[in-house]
Amino acid sequence: MRVLVTGMGGEVGTRVAQLLEEHDEVTEIAGCDYVPPRRRLRRSEFKRIDPRDRDRLVAFVTDFAPHAVAHFGIYEPDSRLSPREAARASEACTVHALGAAARAGSLQHVVVRSGLSVYGRGRGRALMPAEDAPIAPNNAWGRLLLEVELLAAGIARRHDVTVCALRYATIAGSHVPSPLGRVLRLPTVPVPALADPPFSLLGRDDAARAMVEALLRGHDGPLNVVGPGATSPWQAVRFGNRLPLPVEGPGWRLARRLTELLGAPLPDHVCDILRRGLTGDGTRAYEVLDLGFVRPTQEVLADLYAWATVTPIVEATRRVA
Repeated sequence: MRVLVTGMGGEVGTRVAQLLEEHDEVTEIAGCDYVPPRRRLRRSEFKRIDPRDRDRLVAFVTDFAPHAVAHFGIYEPDSRLSPREAARASEACTVHALGAAARAGSLQHVVVRSGLSVYGRGRGRALMPAEDAPIAPNNAWGRLLLEVELLAAGIARRHDVTVCALRYATIAGSHVPSPLGRVLRLPTVPVPALADPPFSLLGRDDAARAMVEALLRGHDGPLNVVGPGATSPWQAVRFGNRLPLPVEGPGWRLARRLTELLGAPLPDHVCDILRRGLTGDGTRAYEVLDLGFVRPTQEVLADLYAWATVTPIVEATRRVA
C-alpha cells in the first residue's frame, strides 16, 4: 500500500506518518505541506509544497500515485493560518491533491479530517449527535469541513473509491496549535455568564490512531471520533487556575478583541464552543476501528495545561586578572 499524507507538517499529520511507518503492509509513505514535520520520520518522503501551488502539488501526487490518502491538508482557522488563508489552503489542497490522486489511477480509499462542527449547535439539535444526525453547521469552520466532505464524496463517486470522514472532537494538547487551547491558557478566559455548555477534547495520538485504523480497514462513511467524558468553560478555567471573565450578548465582540490583543484570536467556531458546547456520540468509531483506550477529555485538558518548567542556563563567566 502506498499512502499519501497531506498536511504532514502538522502535529497530527506527522504522527500519522510515524504510525504508518510501523506497519509492514504500508510499503511507501509520501507527504506534503507548506511547513516541514518537526519530528523524525524514518522512511516517509516529504515535499515542502504550498497547497495553493497547484502545478507542484498535482505533479507530486501524480508521480506518487497513492493507493490511499490520509487527508490532513485541512487547516483550522487561526491554528496556523488566518481564517481566510486557512479556507483557501484547505479547499485548494482538497481539490488538487485528491483530484490528482484519483486521476493517477491507483486510488482505492480516502480518509479525510472532518469535525463535530458539521452538526452545528442550537435549539432543536442533538446534544450528542451520532453519524446519522442532521448536518447543519453554524460557523465557517463547520461549513469548510462539510465542503471538504462533499468534495471528497464527489471525487469518490466519479472514480469509484471509498471515503471515510473522521468527525473529530476538538484536537488539543500542550503542543497542538489549537485556537481553543490558546484561549484556555490565557490568564483571563471569557466564559458564558448564564450557561456552562459541555465540550469534548481529543488528544493528538488518538486522532492519529483513528486515521491510521480507518486507512488500514478501508471504512466507508463518516465516523465521530470523541474521547470519553466532557468538560465545560467554567470547569476548564477552574482546572487551569485561570480567571474567568463572564460574558453575555454583545460582550463577546469585546472579548474577541481582548483575546486577540493577548495573542489568542477567538474565531467563530471557538466562540461557538464556549457559548454552545461541542460533543458527539463516538460509539460507532470505537466499534468499527477497534480503538480501545482513548484518553478522556479531562486527561487531554490536563495535558493542555502541562507546560514544562523552563530553567534558564546561565553561562559562568571567569574573571580575568
